[in-house]
Amino acid sequence: MKSVALYVGDALGRYGFPQGHPFGPDRQNAFWAETQAQGLDRRVQLRDPVLARRAELERFCEPEFVEFVAERSERGVGFFDYGDTPVFRGAFEAISHVAGSALDGLRQIMDGKVRRAFQPIGGLHHARRDAAAGFCVFNDTGIVIETLRAEFGIRKVAYIDIDVHHGDGVFYAYEADPDVCIVDLHQDGRTLYPGTGHANERGKGAAEGTKLNIPLSPGAGDEVFMDEWQRAMPFLRAAGPEFIVLQCGADSIAGDPLAMLQLSAATHARVAQDLCALAEECAQGRIMGFGGGGYNRRNLALGWNGVLKAFLET
Repeated sequence: MKSVALYVGDALGRYGFPQGHPFGPDRQNAFWAETQAQGLDRRVQLRDPVLARRAELERFCEPEFVEFVAERSERGVGFFDYGDTPVFRGAFEAISHVAGSALDGLRQIMDGKVRRAFQPIGGLHHARRDAAAGFCVFNDTGIVIETLRAEFGIRKVAYIDIDVHHGDGVFYAYEADPDVCIVDLHQDGRTLYPGTGHANERGKGAAEGTKLNIPLSPGAGDEVFMDEWQRAMPFLRAAGPEFIVLQCGADSIAGDPLAMLQLSAATHARVAQDLCALAEECAQGRIMGFGGGGYNRRNLALGWNGVLKAFLET
């Protein structure tokens, strides 16, 4: 059995915005070309994109918001949010394939057909339950967390986010949930969208202390990141997650046009290695990875394939 399911295909690649938008529809192809160049395509279980049903979307998303996206997508004009996330015809189907493929990966893991899953076009961590934001329309990782609970009775989930932007759509959805452990390393919100994720944001109420936000100064590189990562791992281990979700945005790698961190792709691979080891230790090996952001095509190709290789070899 090939131990890693990889989700690529035209239906996923269509989740990208036109007319030179940073989150363009060419991002999947950049990743896939490198996957083939490294021979990783022969080592994974390739899975076709899967369309989510509305009822599945509505496990995380408000029904009125789902209907709003469907209607606006049909018209094909305007924005899904305040101006960052443009509408295009067929967007609802493309977005639903992102969520549906994530759910298929989850079920493949929970049914014991694969150990891990990776989806380069996914990890839409700015989307809220009732609104789009920051290139993200439906929050696929939130839908995964809700489905873990609804279908499989999994409560304790660890969500790790190394995208350069704070994963606000996930963080605030679960800020008061003590069973969702969150570790989010990102460029300091005082210098970058969405302006959140400060170190004193550690959860609310019964969830106080179950979240770890680690803002990094612009220009921080591998050494600074790894020093912080060394305190993140004991935090995650103490949480004892039953399932791990990684959002490995490549926009934290040096040279991204939208941000200022200076990581190398090796850091993404190291994080994935450590999390795979943790998954084997406490989560029966169960981990999913999502590409998230990344607007330098070479960076995302190397960063995401480093994660994929770690999923295969750790």
